[in-house]
Amino acid sequence: MSNTDATPDEVTCRASPFVGVLQPRDVPLGGPRAIRVRRTLPQRERSLIGAWCFADHYGPHDVRAGGGMDVPPHPHTGLQTVTWLFSGEVEHRDSGGVHALVRPGELNLMTAGAGICHSEVSTPNTRVLHGVQLWVALPDDARDTGRDFAHFAPIPRRLDGATLRVFLGELAGARSPVPTFTPLLGAQLDLDPAAGVTLELDPAFEHGVLVDRGDVAVAGTALAVGELSFHPVGCTGLRVANRGAEPARVVVLGGTPFREQLVMWWNFVGRSHDEIAAYRRLWEDGDARFGSVSGYRGALSRLPAPPLPGGKLRPRANPGV
Repeated sequence: MSNTDATPDEVTCRASPFVGVLQPRDVPLGGPRAIRVRRTLPQRERSLIGAWCFADHYGPHDVRAGGGMDVPPHPHTGLQTVTWLFSGEVEHRDSGGVHALVRPGELNLMTAGAGICHSEVSTPNTRVLHGVQLWVALPDDARDTGRDFAHFAPIPRRLDGATLRVFLGELAGARSPVPTFTPLLGAQLDLDPAAGVTLELDPAFEHGVLVDRGDVAVAGTALAVGELSFHPVGCTGLRVANRGAEPARVVVLGGTPFREQLVMWWNFVGRSHDEIAAYRRLWEDGDARFGSVSGYRGALSRLPAPPLPGGKLRPRANPGV
């Protein structure tokens, strides 16, 4: 998925002493048929949860009432994209030659590495589009890896009063076989009405809990839909409770602190202003670094890159590095 802001912010990705609840901001997504998404990462208060560096939450969006998702071919570097749907269907095409349908409850993980481009379009079968789009920053020794794509459908694991689907990493005895370049956790937790579970966590991880629906409290703090609670390393257990009479759903993210300096701008993750500027120039020049997408039939053949900001993009060190 693309960051389609016309004037994207410079984001200095770093850890911070912030502990609390991140509020989402609404941004448009999808070019001429834009839908709105709720973005909780990155923010000034917190840029990263482990290597998770970007989180968009969208829907439920009735595509019959105003069009669906149509994101033209756009580039990525230095990251992986994780698409996880609750409802709807999205057609994915990328310059690695992958043509796949993204469906609810199925992980689709695309590795950009040194460079890739892809398109995302909701299919005619979609009535309601609803899900999350997440990015993972690649460490320096893996960020120039080749293009790749992985698909995995986790088997739901029933807990007391809840259902767990682990799409990356390991939680509550459920494990995803999909390899990652840094230790990560990604899971969907569905809570029965008035039910609660205490999740045993890896204390070496930072964690975040994003509320998709329901009247949810995390560690005793009530969260609204779209809000994300952050929990630093050292946390060994987390109580997630549905206080309502209807089902609730959250997404749990985690990972070891990402200690490297990053600069993230538009759809690029790099290490310096000059690197980002070079990526932008190569994309605008149609360089083979990103390749091309076959079969996309949207209004735009590719997304143009926005202008770079007037100042210099600068990384900052994470605390303790």
